[in-house]
Amino acid sequence: MKITVTGSLGNIGKNLVTNLVAAGQTVTVVTSNENRKSDIEALGATAIVGSVSHAGFLTKAFTGADAVFAMTPPNLGGANVVANTTEAGKAFATAFKAANVKRVVMLSSIGADLPNGNGPIEGLYHIEQIYNQLEGINITFLRAGYFYSNYYNDVPVIKGAGIIGSNLPATTLIPLVHPQDIAVAASEELQKSAGDKIRYIVSDYRSAADIAKLFGAAIGKPELPWVEFTDEQALQGMTQAGVPAEIAQLYTDMGAGLRAGKIQAHFVQTGAAIAGKTKLEDFAKEYAQAFN
Repeated sequence: MKITVTGSLGNIGKNLVTNLVAAGQTVTVVTSNENRKSDIEALGATAIVGSVSHAGFLTKAFTGADAVFAMTPPNLGGANVVANTTEAGKAFATAFKAANVKRVVMLSSIGADLPNGNGPIEGLYHIEQIYNQLEGINITFLRAGYFYSNYYNDVPVIKGAGIIGSNLPATTLIPLVHPQDIAVAASEELQKSAGDKIRYIVSDYRSAADIAKLFGAAIGKPELPWVEFTDEQALQGMTQAGVPAEIAQLYTDMGAGLRAGKIQAHFVQTGAAIAGKTKLEDFAKEYAQAFN
């Protein structure tokens, strides 16, 4: 099969490309960075350089592909994030039709069933709606949990204040996922001619208290507490750390959505499997290596 992968060689892309090449597939990787070409070629894939916001470029990248892994860049710009993400999705959709693509696996997220109240995930909701209008294409929305790797952003707070937290209580259960597990699921789906419309990929479903407990034990801080911030405190903390105001607000909204149980509700209601192999205990060991 000829498979085009967008998202370059990030946390998911590198593992995905490696898996596909090992399976004997012919892989083309879309990247916006010319300097990534040699890294992509070293994995046994072909690089094509350009912007995922341009339908013409994407059409060229998708032409001849049996399947496409569609990943819109997170936080496109520091402003108009949801609108920019949605516009990129429109470019993808235009290119799918122009290139006559028959199989698409889109990286989506828990909470993408919600039109609002889900922070940056709102852009993925709009893209799912756009893709749902396409005819003659077998599309799977790979709805991923909250990335374990997002917790690396808390390292400075743990080191500086001796706490970890967010604008949700310690009892909140969060669907979590390791990027490597996403790569495995995406590889499986891309090598099928068709799949389920929605596939959740979650590695573990644990409380915020568990996150603090396991991270704390792994880094030698067994008393590390999970601290619940107010929305205002969370927003202020992010902006003071240099996060653009719009993005800080979106992530505050996402925390509120998890706190209310809305973002994880569809995942729970459907009884989706927790199929990822990397459990929170496993990731805690990786966290400790990065922390130290």
